Amino acid sequence: MVGKPARPANAIDQTRRMLSLVTYLRERPGARVEDVARAFGITEDELISDLDVLPLCGTSFRGGDLLDIDTDGDRIWWHNPDDVAEPLRLAADEATALLVAARAVSTLPGLREGDRQALLRATAKVEAAAGEAAGASSRLSVTFESEGGVFADVDRAISERRRLWIRYYSPARDEVTEREIDPIRLVSVGHTYVEAWCRRSEARRTFRLDRVAEIKILDEPSAPPEIELRDLSEALVQPAAEDPEVVVEVGPGGRWVAEYYPHDSADELPEGGLRITLRTPDPASLRRLALRLGRDGWIVSPPELADSARQAAREALAAYEGLRVEDDGARPGHDGADAAYGGGGSGGGPRPEHGVQDRRYDRRE
Repeated sequence: MVGKPARPANAIDQTRRMLSLVTYLRERPGARVEDVARAFGITEDELISDLDVLPLCGTSFRGGDLLDIDTDGDRIWWHNPDDVAEPLRLAADEATALLVAARAVSTLPGLREGDRQALLRATAKVEAAAGEAAGASSRLSVTFESEGGVFADVDRAISERRRLWIRYYSPARDEVTEREIDPIRLVSVGHTYVEAWCRRSEARRTFRLDRVAEIKILDEPSAPPEIELRDLSEALVQPAAEDPEVVVEVGPGGRWVAEYYPHDSADELPEGGLRITLRTPDPASLRRLALRLGRDGWIVSPPELADSARQAAREALAAYEGLRVEDDGARPGHDGADAAYGGGGSGGGPRPEHGVQDRRYDRRE
C-alpha cells in the first residue's frame, strides 16, 4: 500500500479530506486509485473506505441525487459530476434541519475554536440565504447526550496528540477503573469506541464511549507505540492466536452465542446444541455470559473458569433465595445453583449425556 498516514485521522480530518476528494475527482475523471491515495497521504484501503461513503452523499437531504461514484479497484469513475455543479437550493425543511444541526454541533465541548468559528460563519451564510425559511430553526434546539462530550474530548485529544485520563466502567468485571490512555482513533461498530494504548495494562484496548464516566484531556503528549491498525469491518473484538482458549457448550436456546462471539469452531451437538471454541484475552469476562445463558449453556473448559462460573451462580441463587426465605422457608445456597448454571457441568461431577432428558435443554424448568 502507498501513502501510509503518519497518524490516524480523526472525524473532522476525514470530513475535510472527503470534501477535498470530491473536488479532486471532479477534475480527474478515471483517476487511478494508487495516485489518489498517494496525493492524499492515505492507504488505498482508506481511500476505498472513503469511496464507500461518498455515494451516500448528495446535494439534497431528500435523496435521489446522490454522488454516483464507483471504482473497479484500479480507477475511480464519477458518472454524474455535473449534477453537483448546479446551484444548491434548500427547501424550508432542509434549511431548518441544516441550521439546527449546525448550531448544535457548534456547542459541542472540545471542538477546536477555529472549526467552531468556521462553522458559525457558514451557518450565518446559510441563514441569510434561507431568508424566511430560516425562522423556524431559531425556535428549535438540540441537546446532545453525555457521549457527545466524551466524543468531542477524544476527537480533540487525537487531533492535538494529547493523553487522556478516564474513569471507565467495565461490565465484564462490574467495576470502575481509572486509566491514562493514548488515543489512536475513533471507530463506530454499533456503538462508538476509542481505540487506544492503555498505560495501565500496557496494551492496546478499546473503550466504549458511553461507558466513560469521566474524562480529562491531559497536558502530557500522547505517544502510543507504533502498532498496525486492525481491520474492524468484520468485528470489533478480534481475539489473538495466543489468547487463552475457552470451550462453551450451549443448547438450542444458546445458539445465538455463535452469532455474536468470534470463535474458532462451532460443532453440532445432539438435540440442537453447539460446542463452541473461542479465544479471549480475559476468560473471566465469560462468567457473565454463563450466568446469562442459565440452563441454555455452560463453560466446559478451562475447569477453573467453569468452577468460578458455577460459584457465581450459587452466590446469585443464594442472594435470591435469601429474599424468599421468609415466604417459603427455602434454604439459601442449596444445590439448585448447578441446575441454574446448567446441571452438573464440567469440573463439577458427572454430567448426563446429551438427550431429551438433559434438563439443561429444557427451558420450562
